Formats: sequence, C-alpha cells, structure tokens
Amino acid sequence: MENFTVPTKADVSENNQALFNNLEKGLGQVPNLYAYLAKNETALGDYLTLQNRKSNLKAKEKEIVNLVVSQVNECDYCLAAHTLIGKMNGFTDDQVLEIRSGHASFDSKFNALAEFVKETTLNRGKASQNAINNLFEAGYNEAALIDIIILIGDKTVTNYLHRTTQLPIDFPLAPALQTA
Repeated sequence: MENFTVPTKADVSENNQALFNNLEKGLGQVPNLYAYLAKNETALGDYLTLQNRKSNLKAKEKEIVNLVVSQVNECDYCLAAHTLIGKMNGFTDDQVLEIRSGHASFDSKFNALAEFVKETTLNRGKASQNAINNLFEAGYNEAALIDIIILIGDKTVTNYLHRTTQLPIDFPLAPALQTA
C-alpha cells in the first residue's frame, strides 16, 4: 500500500510556497489536505480559487453542504474540519450532528437544503423532484442551485482525496454520527 505523505513548505514549488504563506496567515496553519494538493504544481491554487469563488450561499449554508456531503462520503478529515467551521459559524454541537444526518429541523430553509444535498450526493446528482421542489419552495433559486451543485463537487474533491490518501487529520475529530 502506498504511504502518502504531507509535504512541507520546503518540498513544494515557489508558487505553492506563497500559497502556504497565505494559508498560514489566514488559518494559522496549512491543513494537511491543502498541503498535499501542493504536490501538484497547480492543484492547490486551482482548488483555492474554486473554494473561494463568489457564491449566493451564506457561510452557514455552505457549511450545511460541506457537512452533509462529507458525511455521505464518509470523509473523517472533512467532517473534522467542517464540524469545527460549522461551530465557528454559530451551529451548536447538536445542530452539526443533525445537519450531518441530512436534516435541520431547527430551520425549514436549512432543512430543505440539507435534504436536497443528501439526496443529490447519495444519488450521484439525481435528486428527487420533491427535494428540488422543497429547495425552491424554501427560497432558493436557480442561481443558488448552481452554487449548491458546485459546492457539492468542491467537497467531493477533498472527500475523495482524503479517502484515497488517509492523510493524518489535523483538526479535532468529529464525533461519530449515531444512526437509528
């Protein structure tokens, strides 16, 4: 089995070293998964451009997408990171766990979003007409739908990368989701 390693700043190109510097300034560290992307000359910069694109979604809505997709894809790394970010954005521990299950009973708009994202991710892009209708009835429009689908893709990239490499998780581990 391949033993994947996290590169240090000295191991990556000058362009990626500059990105490491920006990440260190903004986050206080370079998360292992971001560092791993720097083994490719352009992947880290490309990924950060995608992740930081302008969106109609608010921070909490983005975290709902990130948490649901990461749960469906069983990515412990992204669940750890986005549990922390979700709490930084004002979700409680219980709300984060409920969101991960694909529901948000505490907010009807968030619930429609979580359910749509779960169905879309589980069914590889094929949400039911009911989930789509609920999303639009909750107040999302087609521009938001596009943002949601792009964000599902964004999160799937890092979920798959971690599931393949199993790099060390450098965030507090997310609690296990109890399933009924």
